[in-house]
Amino acid sequence: MIHADRTALGVSSEEGFLSPKSPFDFAKSLDFLGEFTPMRDDHLIDEHSLTRAVSFGGQTVVFRIRSTGLVKNPRLKYTLFSERALSSGIREAVADRISFFLSLSDDLETFYRIGYGDVDFAPVLQKYYGLHHVKFITPFECASWAVLSQRYPMGAAQKVKQAIMEKFGTGLEVDRRVYRAFPDPSRLARASEEELMPLVRNKRRVEFLMGVAKAFSEIDEHFLRTAKYDEVERWLTKIDGIGEWSSKLIMLRGLGRMEKLAVEKRLLKAASTVYGHGKPLAQPRFDQIAEKYGPWKGYWAYYLRASSSMSSVK
Repeated sequence: MIHADRTALGVSSEEGFLSPKSPFDFAKSLDFLGEFTPMRDDHLIDEHSLTRAVSFGGQTVVFRIRSTGLVKNPRLKYTLFSERALSSGIREAVADRISFFLSLSDDLETFYRIGYGDVDFAPVLQKYYGLHHVKFITPFECASWAVLSQRYPMGAAQKVKQAIMEKFGTGLEVDRRVYRAFPDPSRLARASEEELMPLVRNKRRVEFLMGVAKAFSEIDEHFLRTAKYDEVERWLTKIDGIGEWSSKLIMLRGLGRMEKLAVEKRLLKAASTVYGHGKPLAQPRFDQIAEKYGPWKGYWAYYLRASSSMSSVK
């Protein structure tokens, strides 16, 4: 049920509810977001709620979410803020985006069954029970981050991303704070190199970003979410600046496609902490353990990183 209202400042607001797949612990999602460098300035986490902005065809919608249920009987209440009343299509699109962003429909039963049979990993599951995969809010934002953070410190890349949002994104003031949404790919695709260079300060990175924006402005996100993994990965790697590692990052963190891993030093270190018993875990042993999780290996890696240090997840 949707309840519509209008604030004193003329901002339209509507309320509704979402039912995540149990178990779901919203507090753990907030903990993750609180430490996630790429999006640390994009949202407000306050009093067990999350507030941030998204853009649909240039229209900014700010959503605020809070939990009104329990881990084993989860329920989220959302409030949508906009300059004008939302159409049913936009309203449904925002609800879908929230669900996608927080992976509310992920059924973790099989993953947990495998994990609890893994003696070394079971304590990790117990600690992060109910944690669903928190993605970038759109695959395009993730792809842009992959380009901006290539061979560049995360903190510096985050500042560039924020500058792009300030110049090209849309915003809306709610409760005396302006929330900005990352620009739609079509908006960034229209940007010129001259406009982007003062923000990105690297010609090659600007060219890659423009190529990513053009590619994502021409693709249907439904294809990216639902087509066969290899087919989507092939499409990604045809984009200049998106190599094998970046494509797997986008598949995992931008699309929630868990079938394959982007293996890097931080993940190997986290796995060594859990499985190595004080010794580094060899790559063949890592691969052997990962294969036990089959299509859930991405979730296995996600929990490993969380167990090591959420602030190290890229």
